[in-house]
Amino acid sequence: MNFLAHLYLSGDNVDTRMGNFIGDYVKGRSLERYADGVQKGIFIHRAIDFYTDTHPATFEVRQLFREGYRKYAGVVVDVFFDHFLARYWATFSPFPLKGFTRKFYYQMILRYRELPKKVRGVLPLLIQTNRLYSYHKIEGMEQTLQIMSRVTSLPDRTEFAIETLIYNYSFIRDQFLIFFPDIIDYIKEEYNIVPSGWDEDLIKAGAIELKENKEKDSE
Repeated sequence: MNFLAHLYLSGDNVDTRMGNFIGDYVKGRSLERYADGVQKGIFIHRAIDFYTDTHPATFEVRQLFREGYRKYAGVVVDVFFDHFLARYWATFSPFPLKGFTRKFYYQMILRYRELPKKVRGVLPLLIQTNRLYSYHKIEGMEQTLQIMSRVTSLPDRTEFAIETLIYNYSFIRDQFLIFFPDIIDYIKEEYNIVPSGWDEDLIKAGAIELKENKEKDSE
């Protein structure tokens, strides 16, 4: 999963949230410099990645992007799953997406000195572009992939990715809706963490009533 889902699955603990945010940037013995709660978040980040990569629903979606991205297809799926989480945020949380992202930015600014060097470089750009909130729009996804293709090894195939997303939109959304409740249950069972505002009664008879994010971008 990409940033937004990792943060959502961290619950309310700031240490856990920070660890989940920096999980890709902490390697080897550098783990030991962090507090236990942050280390827990890093381990959860890795568990989320493994669970996501091995879930049947994400496998199905990855196949759509193999032609353009090959081994990086999973990265694109992670980004687009964040889009569906953001678009249907009101389905999974009673709290506004904008407030959730702003709170996270503020928390990480307060912990800025503790962040790995590479993350200290990433955070200002996330805040400047309000990237996490922008995920709810296709345009935000396009901008995110363009940025990633410039600063990471992700191939510059943004046009292909967006066209594939739009053409297969309902299918990808449906696979996300199969996958996401499963990973929420997994994190709850393995780490005793429930996302803030999550209500199991939202899922009835295996169906989810979708509620779109209705916040105004200008607010």
